[in-house]
Amino acid sequence: MRAKPVLLVIAHGSRDPRHAATVHALVRRVRSLRPGLRVETGFLDFNVPSVHGVLESLAAEGVRDVVALPLLLTRAFHAKADIPAVLRDAPPRLRIRQAEVLGPSPLLLSALERRLYEAGLTPADKSSTGVVLASAGSSDPEAIAVIADLARRWRRTGWRAVRPAFASAALPRTEDAVRELRELGCARVAVAPYVLAPGFLPDRIARGAAAADVLAEVLGPAPEVARVLLERYDAACLPALAAVGA
Repeated sequence: MRAKPVLLVIAHGSRDPRHAATVHALVRRVRSLRPGLRVETGFLDFNVPSVHGVLESLAAEGVRDVVALPLLLTRAFHAKADIPAVLRDAPPRLRIRQAEVLGPSPLLLSALERRLYEAGLTPADKSSTGVVLASAGSSDPEAIAVIADLARRWRRTGWRAVRPAFASAALPRTEDAVRELRELGCARVAVAPYVLAPGFLPDRIARGAAAADVLAEVLGPAPEVARVLLERYDAACLPALAAVGA
């Protein structure tokens, strides 16, 4: 019986040590949800091990099949260019399939609400609360459109209003969205960072949330995020399983 593909989680990396610590915590949760699955972590920059180093080690061990999963919420430059370029340089003996990015997913909306409730809100607050959906930002129009659509869908779950905001590359900024929700008459304003790990841009989001009533934590190792990783892994494995059964 062919071994299950190794799941390689590919994170961006950061000089901020909180970033790698959060990525590793998320990977530990994924392992706890599926104990029989081998899960490795590689970073594009700043942290070790590098993606290339992990792939070289796997090939040296005799591993044949790998699912490379971008630890990204939108399909922007890193998913479209950086990661495919790294994977093309992998040892030729490896069969690598690149999984889809994590977003959008209903589970991520559940994770966002989890963080808001952990920060002090309750379901009863939804109808009077405006939420800023604050993401890192991107120059890719596809990624920006995904965030805007996510905000619209989240609003339909009962919040008074939901506005997208961006820490870089696009407008509005978090502080501008907070101000807009105040002017709209929301009884309270909450900021929900749509980011996976702490770092420079999440810190910018936090500074922009100074005038808000509630600031949630980053998504981090939320159980819903770990479940999305496994969903993306399973979907990437389907073509190979179909080929085996053919």
